[in-house]
Amino acid sequence: MRVALVEATAQIKRISESPRLDAELLMAHALGVPRNRMLLVNLDDPVPDGFAPLVERRLQHEPVAHLTGLRGFWTIDLEVGPGAFIPRADTETLIEAAVAHFGERAPATILDLGTGPGTLLLAALDQWPKAHGVGVERSDAARGYALRNAARLGLADRAEIVAGVWAQAIDARFDLVLTNPPYVATVEPLPREVLDYDPAEALFGGPDGLDAYRVIIPDLPRLLMPGGVAVIEIGASQADAVTALVRAAGMQADIRRDLGNRPRALIAQP
Repeated sequence: MRVALVEATAQIKRISESPRLDAELLMAHALGVPRNRMLLVNLDDPVPDGFAPLVERRLQHEPVAHLTGLRGFWTIDLEVGPGAFIPRADTETLIEAAVAHFGERAPATILDLGTGPGTLLLAALDQWPKAHGVGVERSDAARGYALRNAARLGLADRAEIVAGVWAQAIDARFDLVLTNPPYVATVEPLPREVLDYDPAEALFGGPDGLDAYRVIIPDLPRLLMPGGVAVIEIGASQADAVTALVRAAGMQADIRRDLGNRPRALIAQP
């Protein structure tokens, strides 16, 4: 198995920035064990039959998350697949920003606009065990993943997953609003594994990437409880434009950077 991992890493290096991790995740999935157990216990086992086909699919740019059916995010593992946006590590910046904002307090109510497979809502509910929340998602496929993830994680009694377009059907106020809207400009080039496998409606935000922000941000003052906060994911070049939209809605805006030192989360408060 050690040799197979080295060989697979060399192959996957052509199309991935994390080839060793990809190979390890695929091997663990083929074995049917967690990656940590595979590394600690199974490295001298025979190579499972299912490993080579997984590597071949990865070489065709199919995302590891689709091959394994799971993606780790914050403190939870989410079921993902075709029709749902695959969570990215950079999006954890939003949860970090919310945790920093609330400190020793905890939000009682949470709204996630465009929840996808439940990413931000379920991570937040896992972070704050007494909170309840609503996730809004227009895609039937993504909403199905969110419902299954809520049930699998034991969060279904605290998470309501509803069909809708942003906050149009929401008539309530929340302590915390989270959203990772589509913000890629329609002319921007993307890697194959993003363009071919993530749903377009979760990626593209119009000619300048700002269409969703123009809909979501004016609604925030009516959605937030007194003392509430909204944390919004932004593209690395969008801080100024989205800040202007937040200020035009009568709110304050602060920026939090991701681990790559890029603007990633905008914190909006009335």
